[in-house]
Amino acid sequence: MQNYETEILNIFEKSIKIIHKSKSLTKDINSIVNMIIKTIENKNKIIIFGNGGSAADAQHMAAEFVGRYLIERKSLPAIALTTDTSALTGIGNDYGFEQIFARQCDALVDDGDLVIAISTSGKSPNIVEGIKTCKKKKAKIVVLTGKNGNKLKRFSDIILQVPSNETPRIQEAHRTIIHIICEFVEKHFLNKKTDYKRRSKKI
Repeated sequence: MQNYETEILNIFEKSIKIIHKSKSLTKDINSIVNMIIKTIENKNKIIIFGNGGSAADAQHMAAEFVGRYLIERKSLPAIALTTDTSALTGIGNDYGFEQIFARQCDALVDDGDLVIAISTSGKSPNIVEGIKTCKKKKAKIVVLTGKNGNKLKRFSDIILQVPSNETPRIQEAHRTIIHIICEFVEKHFLNKKTDYKRRSKKI
């Protein structure tokens, strides 16, 4: 039997180190929380997309808004553009993979919406094209990326660059950031008449 304990501990340490260094993003995370609150209060919606693991993060974030994170409250308007396989495969087939988000954004994004694009590299052509389309639609743009995601900076209102080049470590930090954002948005929209009912996950 192989013993990976030393390597496992090393990975834990690396992950902890990157998440700790990501505390430097606190001011921008706070700004994103307030942007989301303002967007929803203005009767607009949150649109989220990404590829691979970042697609899963997009769906996770949207689910926490539409469902709930920790506290019972009203549903919040968020859509992940990574869930409709008919749209994704149809657009990919007819227009190319680069257009799978741009085409959906052209149809669904309105002036005043907030778009959250998640990309560990910041270089994916379909992410870039999606953001460009959203910018034309006068949406606000937030990007979650890694250390080398500078390509998306000029298209973004706020860009969070996790200080790492390693995809797994960036993704782990992104998930922590997403949970932080969800927690404070949820607290803002909490119905004051509702007790703090912590959910007990059955999964």
